[in-house]
Amino acid sequence: MKIVSAIKRVPGDIKERLQGRFRDAEFYFCHGIEEADRYLAEADIFLTYGEDLTPERIRKAENLKWIMVMSAGMDRMPFNEIAERDILVTNVRGIHAKPMAEYAISMLLQVSRQAKILIEQEKNHTWNRRPVMTEISGGTMVLLSTGAIAQEVARLAKAFQMRTLGVSKSGRKKPYFDETYTIDDFEQALSQGDFIVAALPSTEETVHLLKPEHFQLMKEDAIFLNMGRGDLVETDVLLNAVRNSEIRHAVLDVMEEEPLPAGHALWDEEQITITPHLSGISPHYVPRAFELFEENLEVYVSGSGDMMNTIDPKRGY
Repeated sequence: MKIVSAIKRVPGDIKERLQGRFRDAEFYFCHGIEEADRYLAEADIFLTYGEDLTPERIRKAENLKWIMVMSAGMDRMPFNEIAERDILVTNVRGIHAKPMAEYAISMLLQVSRQAKILIEQEKNHTWNRRPVMTEISGGTMVLLSTGAIAQEVARLAKAFQMRTLGVSKSGRKKPYFDETYTIDDFEQALSQGDFIVAALPSTEETVHLLKPEHFQLMKEDAIFLNMGRGDLVETDVLLNAVRNSEIRHAVLDVMEEEPLPAGHALWDEEQITITPHLSGISPHYVPRAFELFEENLEVYVSGSGDMMNTIDPKRGY
């Protein structure tokens, strides 16, 4: 069994652990897809971040049986070719929960406690106590998603005595949510939110899910934060919502266009905070991803048990 990894800079202790535990496997730890290309034709298992996979590479990998995607986003995967070959796909959904939840709370706090203004005042040596401070404690948080990331955000929100409302396709009850709604009736939740936090993947159902009328339903002092996928809302719709004071502030870690061009209008809006798609970054990311892969590899080799985070290529998640 040949296992090819296109993940750059895999720590030595992880390589040694895998090679020691799975002695019958041949591991090829490559520094990116260019190096991995030479081994793809013989690979049984391929580890990738997903963005480097193309239909041509799937066709080249004639022996490929399992793709382990070391990220949660699947929107750039060539699923048609994968489905045709019936290749198993898994990802690392859930390992982003801790850093992304911390990001969400930190961004809501920075808006409520006027961090941008205070940092600017410090730069200018200005002593001004007039910025209006607010609290996040006791507010209502609406989470678009009830998955692992949203659950961790909701758990942290409980430390601030927040009421938490979750929105998902099924509307099923999940831990740390006071109420849950289906996407079909999520307008009821939006109108209650002081904080709207989106952590949805990009699917046919979620592309441009939020429309002008949804922002009009939100409270005028609501803070909207998107750390799922940028195509949840059209850029012009979001800009109009902010410019028309339909919401107080928007925090965007994801946008329709990435990287965001230097001259883009989003940069210049005072009531928008932009971060460069880094909410999931953590020094623990790669070790956590390989821990999940290792557990799945044990199931794969033994032929017993259920693998975690299997993906349906026809649905894309």
